Amino acid sequence: MDDRHPERIELRVPYRDIDMHGRMHTAAYIEHAEEALAHFWRFRPEVENEPAYVVRKVGCTYYRGLRNGELAQLTVRAAKIGGKSIGFNVAVQTGNEIAAEIELLWSAVNRDSGDPAPLPEATRDWLYSFLD
Repeated sequence: MDDRHPERIELRVPYRDIDMHGRMHTAAYIEHAEEALAHFWRFRPEVENEPAYVVRKVGCTYYRGLRNGELAQLTVRAAKIGGKSIGFNVAVQTGNEIAAEIELLWSAVNRDSGDPAPLPEATRDWLYSFLD
């Protein structure tokens, strides 16, 4: 993993993620996208009283099944930056070919009450550098 590009990680498809047809399980795409997003999120700026973030929506478009041992690159982009939510797009690419695109929507919530909370300005500003 390259800390200069927190939006990218590499994945060698593990055998445990392979289905009976020799391709990566559909749910594994989402799991690996969430792993890429967790890696990306570690690089956000520190803010005081940061809200918690909860997943509100997940979707995946499949183009080609990845196979055991295949090397793929996952790239996280901010697709939408709202006042209280963030939409992410994670592209799964092998070579010059897109294998899948995963969409995730996070909402910011108050850590104590669970009520919707505004995105911190520092977080919003950081996310703009990764806007699709």
